[in-house]
Formats: sequence, C-alpha cells, structure tokens
Amino acid sequence: MPNPTTNATTSATTLTELIEANRKHPGNITYLEGEHDARDVSYQELYERALGILHHLQRLGVRRGDKLILFLGSNEQFIDAFWAALLGGIVPVPVALGISEEHRHKLLRIARKLGKPFIYTERRSLERIAAFAAEAGESETAEALRSRAFLVDDLSDISRAGQVHRARPDDVAFIQFSSGSTSEPKGVVLTHGNVIANARGTIEAARFSQDDVSLSWMPLTHDMGLIGFHLIMFHRRVHAHLMPTELFIRRPLLWLTLASRIRATILCSPNFGYKHYLKVLGDRPIEGVDLSSVKLIFNGAEPISVELCDEFLTRLAPAGLARNSMYPVYGLAEASLAVSFPPPGAPMRTIALNRHRLGVGSAVELIDKGSRDAVQLICEGRAIPYSSVRIADDEDRPLPEGRIGHLHMRGDNVTRGYFENPEANAAAFTADGWLRTGDLALIHQGDLYVSGRAKEIIFVNGQNYYPHDLEAIAQRLEGLELGKVVAAGVRPPGAEVEQLMLFILHRGSMQDFLPLATRAARLINEQTGLEVAEVVPVKRIPKTTSGKIQRHLLEQGYVDGEFEAELKELAALREAQRGPETASRSEIEEKLRTICDAALGGKRVDVSDNLFELGASSLKLIEIHERIDREYPGQVDLTELFDFPTIAELARYLESKLGAAA
Repeated sequence: MPNPTTNATTSATTLTELIEANRKHPGNITYLEGEHDARDVSYQELYERALGILHHLQRLGVRRGDKLILFLGSNEQFIDAFWAALLGGIVPVPVALGISEEHRHKLLRIARKLGKPFIYTERRSLERIAAFAAEAGESETAEALRSRAFLVDDLSDISRAGQVHRARPDDVAFIQFSSGSTSEPKGVVLTHGNVIANARGTIEAARFSQDDVSLSWMPLTHDMGLIGFHLIMFHRRVHAHLMPTELFIRRPLLWLTLASRIRATILCSPNFGYKHYLKVLGDRPIEGVDLSSVKLIFNGAEPISVELCDEFLTRLAPAGLARNSMYPVYGLAEASLAVSFPPPGAPMRTIALNRHRLGVGSAVELIDKGSRDAVQLICEGRAIPYSSVRIADDEDRPLPEGRIGHLHMRGDNVTRGYFENPEANAAAFTADGWLRTGDLALIHQGDLYVSGRAKEIIFVNGQNYYPHDLEAIAQRLEGLELGKVVAAGVRPPGAEVEQLMLFILHRGSMQDFLPLATRAARLINEQTGLEVAEVVPVKRIPKTTSGKIQRHLLEQGYVDGEFEAELKELAALREAQRGPETASRSEIEEKLRTICDAALGGKRVDVSDNLFELGASSLKLIEIHERIDREYPGQVDLTELFDFPTIAELARYLESKLGAAA
C-alpha cells in the first residue's frame, strides 16, 4: 500500500517552513463568496500578499512575539493576515466578530488579558467596538486597541516585503481562545511543533491525498475551520474551498450544491449544521446534487447524535452520498484539534449502554438500543499518530477497557498550557503529564467512545459555553443572585442536539414566575445570541456537601419529565396572556411578520412581540436579516435588529428610511 503522505510537505517543522515550501507548488485556495462568485489565490500569491501585509505591520511597530488580534469577517483577509503574522514571528489571536454584546465583551477581555496587543480589523468593526466600550465603561481598553490598530481598509500597496522571522518548532504559533467562554476566556497556546504534529497525524490517519478537494463553511476562528480545513489542507496541498459561515447560515442548501459542483471529497460540520440543512431542505426532493465524490464528512465540535447522522445520510442518499462517508471524530483545541479518528471508509459503529451505569469507574452494561434505559454512543476510533489516550479514575489511575472514566491524552500535538493562567494549567494536567480533556469515555474493543463530560460545558451550535458565564448574565436580574439560577445543556428525548435550559429556584405560583422567566430568557438571548429553550421553575437546587451545583440531576429530572406539569401551566399562561393577534397596520409590518413567522417556525409572532423573548437566536436573526435584505436591499443592518426588536418598531424604522430615501 502506498504511503498516504507521499509528496506531502512532511519535512516542514514549522508553519514558516511550510509556507515557504508551498510557495513553489502550483496549488491554490478558492474562496467561495456566493453561488457564482469564486476567487482562486495561488500559494505563491498568498505568500507574497502575506509578506506585503507584514511590511505594513512592522511599520506600525509590531515585532516578533507581539500579539495580533485578528477581528475580521472575510476569510480571505483573515488568511492573508494570519500568514503575515506567522512570517514575522508575530502571534495571531483569532477572535470571532459575532453580533451580540457578549462577543464584544469577549474581545475587550481578551485584549486586557493579552496586555498590549495590536489588532487587525476593519474601520467599521473598530468603530462599533469603540461605541460599545463607551457605553460599557471600557473606553480605556478600546482606546488602547485603537492606538495599535491596523485597518484593512487602509491596505492598498503590498509591493514591499516585510522581514521574515524563521520560527523554531517550540516557538508559539498562535493562541486559540475558547469558543464560548466570555467572563474569563482561556487562551490555548499552540506552538509550531504542536500544529505540525497534529497535521502529520491527521493526514496519516485520514489518508488525505493531493487529489482531494475540501469544502468548509466553519469559521476560521474555530479550530475545525482554521486548523482542520485550512492548515491541514495547506500542509497536504489539498485544494481547499472556503465558504463564509454567514453564507451557510443564510443559504444552507448552497453548501452541498457547491460541494457537488467542485466534486468535493472532504466536508465537515458539527451536529447543528446537519440539522440546519435538513430543516431548510424540508420535504423537498434532492435535485441537481451529486455527492458521489464525497469520501469523508468530518463530524465533530459537539456531542454527535447517532439519530441525526442516520437522518442526514438517509435524506442525502438519493444524491449519491455514501453511508460510510460520515466520519465521527473526537478533538479539542488543546490537542491542536485532532485526538482520535476511525479508519476512513469504515461503517459508522455504535453501542447502546445502560444510562444508569455510566459513573466513573463503572463497568459498562451493553443493552438493546430500543430499551428505555439505552443511550447510544458512536465510535470515534483510535488516537491519531504521534499521540495517545487513556481512561482514568478520579485519582488519575488508568482503568481497564470497558470501564467509564476520565479521558486523558498526551502527544506532540498537545498544548503546553493556557496563556498566563497558572491555575487553569495546574487543573489541566495530571502529575504524570497527561492532559485532562474534561470528557468521560470508555475503550470498547480498542476504540474510543465518548460518553459525556466531567467538565461543565454546554454545546450550542458547535460552540462551547460555560454555564457560569450564562448564569452570571441571568444574575443581573433582580432576585436572581448566585445559586438561584442554573444553566445547563439538555438533550430531551427525541431531540437531535442539546438545548439550553435555565433552572430557576421558585416556590411561588406560576403566574408570578412567568415574568421572571421571560426576562431571564430575553436577557440571555440579547447578550449572547443563544436561544433558551425552556426556563424551568424548581423548588430546590441540588448541591453536593461542599456546595457545588449538581447540574446533572436537574438535566436528568427534565429528561424524566419531573417538571412537566409546571411547564404545561406556564405554556398555558403564556398563551392566555397573548390575547388576540394584533392586525398589521401597514404593508411593511405584514411583510416583516411573514418573514419572522418563517424564520421562527412554530411560533405565532405578533407585531408587538420582542424577538428576543420569542427566542430569536443569532442564527435566526441572520436568517431574518437575509430575508429583510432581499425585500429591502441595504436598508437594515443586522445589528439594528437589536435596536428595533419588535415588528412594529422595525417597520416604523424602515418606513422612515424609505421615506427619507424617496
């Protein structure tokens, strides 16, 4: 069998060496901006553009070792700046733009944590941060960023090359801040050696070749997007195609239309992407799409739903998508992405376990998947080359195969720690040097099955959120002090993805609880862009003897139907309060109502309803904005949906703008 890495740039020991080797290769990256809008950038052009940008950064005063926040919406601009930083020995720090207040808070917190970072962004984004900072009392941090900002708007001449710094394998390559944490974001520090080891291990395990063609819509601020579908593809010289995340959110069906057109062999998505695609597809037949070339669809970034995988593969079978193309993998940012892969082309394998025998140290009990006590786990293969995994008990002692325990890993791809966070570093590593992933798992017949998590994390839309961050936001409401509100991720029976729940201590009537529940859900939604599926009244918050909240007991209580009567009463009260539907006063109101009804399927939208109280997540806001923009091009900015959150308010704003234009 031929070596799968033949002709790959495996001799590179740093990312600097990698781009210098690739500049002589006739490969390119394709940026897909729409259905008929594609731009190819050759490896040579990428290298020259990065050097030209580096010249400007060095003129600004950015030096080797300095931190450069990348705060950009364009994939092409991001990659140019990312490589410019690497070539100069500058440490890029990707930060997502986002549309909510918490995203802006996160940027400012990261900036403070980094000390005196520079920032590479657009003028419009910088102005928005400055305006937000002024309101939030953070003007000093924003002003410091402004003084060290390079605006992509000012980039014109890139004919002069900057001075290259040739990195060593142990040098820091970039810092990846955890995706959902906001109050105290943790920066995973990755060296050139970490990233190269991860790329080599991934390429060997997944058997990529230079004949492969990849397509990704994942954001480049996410490790699956940046490392998995840019750096690894660049290392293997795969023809990579990058599609804006927002374009996928607005037009998910375009994802597989483009995959068919370019004859993609490698795709990726977390759970929510498959669900979003299927929701928009609905009952329509699959037409004009040929996916017979697809070999692997990477499925990761959040707990994998067996049922959703089956539904997606079944629906796409008429398009020629092979059932063995679904590729469930396990990874995390601390491992430079990849931890374990199954053999490529192997059929998806699952086991069903008794959900009541999943405690640390428990010997697992295999049962029939149809049993009411069954939980299905999916096989995520074995550790990639240059790394290893183990299952351990609460004292970090290795456990034998067939027992549930803490998943540990080590290898050349594992971070040395978090940026200036000794407390987190002490908690992250065992005394004998293994990384604690924070997940629970077992080894069954030599393969890894992740069963749950020991760390407190909620997975929403492929991002990780810490419950205490969300609880801190809810506690801004009067009466919701510490210990009275609990955020948790719950996957109700029959659901394919986790849903965000708030459990609030309340011993009064449901009539008194409803206004509090409404305000809490709205606040979380406005601040984070996340939809709260349910706000649940509970008579007690279960805690350990040391006072730690036992979220898993609340989650299990919800799944078991413990709060069903209260939730039914709340739903009836909510419906009774709505009263008769308000008639639309104008044609614009009626059009906006139609748009919101379609996006918030299953919810009756009144013209006076606040979209955030109805659970308009950031994904749904993007969908609503896309439809409004089609109807009224260029009249409403996405962020203005926060300023005019009801149909009536937005209609009046639109009418004033259209009147002024006329």
